[in-house]
Amino acid sequence: MQYEKVRWGIIGCGDVTEKKSGPAFQKVRNSELVAVMRRTGELSKDYAERHGVAKWYDEADALINDPDVDAVYIATPPGSHKEYTLMAAAAGKPVYVEKPMARTFNECNEMVAACKKAGVPLYVAYYRQAQERFLKIKELLDQNVIGDVRFVTSTQYQKAGEDVKDSDQLPWRVQPEIAGGGLFFDLASHTLDILDFLLGPIQEAKGFASNQGGFYEAEDIVTGTYRFTSGVQGIGTWCFTAFENVDKNEIVGSKGKISFSTFGDDPVTLTTGEGKEQWSFERPLHVHQPLVETIVKELTGNGVSCPSTGDSGARTNWVMDKIVGK
Repeated sequence: MQYEKVRWGIIGCGDVTEKKSGPAFQKVRNSELVAVMRRTGELSKDYAERHGVAKWYDEADALINDPDVDAVYIATPPGSHKEYTLMAAAAGKPVYVEKPMARTFNECNEMVAACKKAGVPLYVAYYRQAQERFLKIKELLDQNVIGDVRFVTSTQYQKAGEDVKDSDQLPWRVQPEIAGGGLFFDLASHTLDILDFLLGPIQEAKGFASNQGGFYEAEDIVTGTYRFTSGVQGIGTWCFTAFENVDKNEIVGSKGKISFSTFGDDPVTLTTGEGKEQWSFERPLHVHQPLVETIVKELTGNGVSCPSTGDSGARTNWVMDKIVGK
């Protein structure tokens, strides 16, 4: 089905929707946010009033089946992604789901199958795929400026946040029954997904996951190795109880390397035998907006396809499951 204008409903209008995503649905051409839902009705009403949204609900079923809602953005924690995706698919509505796509690869497969059976598209909020800095890296790789790609390394470590040190009030991001695992699933998913976007699918993956800090039961350190279908090899280390914050990736080829961070604003750096070149990019005010633009253009038939789909999102979950040994 092709839309003249995409009217969105949000399930789970929490913190991520305040600035990162919510306003984007209002600012993209041929897009409008018409309804929001949160289980606590007063919070849903408050969000709607502050953001100029016409309707608010405290039940997902009511929003999904609202005839004025064309497409559904699921912004809840991963534990409910499959449930709401299946509900939206049954209602015949396109789905845009937060990352990680689900708690496990098997859940992702169920979501993909349901949407394909219903004939509705499924998109995943790996929004970096549409941002200028990562498109620049993709351009450099496509132009073969570093020659044949040999390997990629990713290193992310950070201090343990104060929010994970209270065992009685742990954030959902370190509760595997909700998040699928610990911060690895929440944060490393962004890196692994962008590597899939830049270098193609990962064919084999394995690793080690354990807990060193003891603040919670989920893994807080993960090391992984992987091989891409192209033959490129990769290695990654993620630690969430270190002494400082570091975020760096290097794609190394036969003629040079590209260095960049997943979460930071530091320049993209190209290093070759001729020296260094750098590109800086301003972070979008609403980081989801470039990806939402691709979704709306696809749904309105403007000849653009969203790069982040259920199939690609599921691949990222598959890699994470393999690395942690699920």
